Amino acid sequence: MGQFLPTTKEEMIERGWEQPDFVYVSGDAYVDHPSFGAAIITRTLESRGFKVCMLAQPDWNHIDEFRRFGKPRLGFLVSSGNIDSMVNHYSVSKRRRKKDSYSNNGESGHRPDRAVIVYCQKIRQAYKDATILIGGIEASLRRLAHYDYWDDSVRKSILVDSGADLLMYGMGENSVIEIAEALDAGIDVEYLTYLDGTVFKTKDISILPEGYIMLPSYEEIKEDKKQYAKSFGIQYLNTDHYQAKTLVESYQGFYIVQNRPNRPLTQIEFDDTYALPYQRTYHPMYDYIPAIEEVKFSLISNRGCFGACNFCALNFHQGRIIQTRSHESLIEEAKIMIKDPKFKGYIHDVGGPTANFRQPSCDKQEKFGACPQKQCLWPKACTNLKVDHSDYLSLLRKLRSLEGVKKVFVRSGIRYDYLMYDKDDAFFNELVKYHISGQLKVAPEHISDQVLDKMGKPRRQLYEKFVDKYELLNKRANMNQFLVPYLMSSHPGSDLNSAIELAEYLRDIHHQPEQVQDFYPTPGTLSTAMYYTELDPRDMKPVYVAKTSKEKAMQRALMQYRNPKNYFLVYEALTLANRQDLIGFEKKSLIKPKGQRKPHKRRG
Repeated sequence: MGQFLPTTKEEMIERGWEQPDFVYVSGDAYVDHPSFGAAIITRTLESRGFKVCMLAQPDWNHIDEFRRFGKPRLGFLVSSGNIDSMVNHYSVSKRRRKKDSYSNNGESGHRPDRAVIVYCQKIRQAYKDATILIGGIEASLRRLAHYDYWDDSVRKSILVDSGADLLMYGMGENSVIEIAEALDAGIDVEYLTYLDGTVFKTKDISILPEGYIMLPSYEEIKEDKKQYAKSFGIQYLNTDHYQAKTLVESYQGFYIVQNRPNRPLTQIEFDDTYALPYQRTYHPMYDYIPAIEEVKFSLISNRGCFGACNFCALNFHQGRIIQTRSHESLIEEAKIMIKDPKFKGYIHDVGGPTANFRQPSCDKQEKFGACPQKQCLWPKACTNLKVDHSDYLSLLRKLRSLEGVKKVFVRSGIRYDYLMYDKDDAFFNELVKYHISGQLKVAPEHISDQVLDKMGKPRRQLYEKFVDKYELLNKRANMNQFLVPYLMSSHPGSDLNSAIELAEYLRDIHHQPEQVQDFYPTPGTLSTAMYYTELDPRDMKPVYVAKTSKEKAMQRALMQYRNPKNYFLVYEALTLANRQDLIGFEKKSLIKPKGQRKPHKRRG
């Protein structure tokens, strides 16, 4: 039986350690499960012989919290946790959230806003000369200057604001080992300027290899939205290990340098990562961590996504090249889950960013990387796209045949367009028959083609064909299962007419979403760059953006036009768009006229 990493100095001393090599500071509660980045990084370091202590959700109001283990021999590792701390704390309307699934009993208030910056500042106060390494989603997506929705301004690279020594972006396993071994060999952190997947600060760019790209300066992109869009467009084309160039962003007196992304993990490395001795639950110091619920009996089978939706940051964080675990690795993990006393026979998910991606999108990608100027699925499927669900189907069959398994669900995202391009219906048939728990969640996101084009999503016609086929296969299998579409309001490109088109579609399919998600401009996405600049960085053409709270409210209300609370917003939207034809008593009407009831038929 393994054990958790030390969380107190007493636990560290019990192991016979006088000093840790690293202290990992996390904005999340300590959960030793491979769905948590902190667990992967700390267990990876441990597997290489490094002594790691865990400082989870320290009280940032007390400096002594950061002295709990003493000064680590090699450095502090700092992360906000699995989610950007600002997203964790605030809704799209910038209201403070009342719950935090990554904290004890779901309580909020256990981490600061901009956690990476705050933690680094406190560490620097505790130990002026400590080495500080930052990583995780908050650091990764803020690695260069970026638009910050909560401040409504362009902020500097988080490496500048935090005062850290080095930033790791992406998933980090390879980077953290290379850094740890270099520091252990006595190399000072200021000389670690050559590592893939890292960002560093320098005053001397003569050290850089030839071929680097100079981005517009921080001062330029802060003052000029066109320069911001230009800079993001260059970054967008340099997210692949095989083709990306070194990017340099200048500030007054120094430079921030982004080395190319790290290489994708091999399958053996990926398997090894998930074979580490995780406790697979939260530390016993807590009562309950809600975030464990969905992942405790789920399996992560892949990484990366070539779907490249523009509102998703995966392109910048995990990349477009698919990495997969072997069947043997996944089956071994499933057998561990089956032995858990709380396992009831249901594997909740087998997937990743996109569940039905189990191979690179084409043969070229494995050797040369993803095409920087082309997408695999948008605006239509690339002629080189390999569409094959046979490996995924084989994996699911093996898992559901394990003794003790009653059902294997697929709950992470299914790319329905990729599914529709498969000429073999075997996977689709078995998905319907064995792997859905009453309803399948899919993400068309919108129905207006002009909005879908800005989202990087397939057009309406393909989604409607998918819906028809899904219904047909359910009928053939004698199943009564439903589709639940995820839809988004106020995405760049969406005006009132687009929102009304979506409302009419919802009317026609007799569906009203229980919850509506406004577009949330988070760092690291193409859609956020569109939102801020009102330009598409790919071609620099103008993009319509709903920015006022009133218009956002109207677009959101149109998706729930049946709700009486939304009546006046819907009425105003229809009037502004000159669509009074949808106000009335006809079948096509969305709402009734103000203060009027439907006239009764006269009896004669």
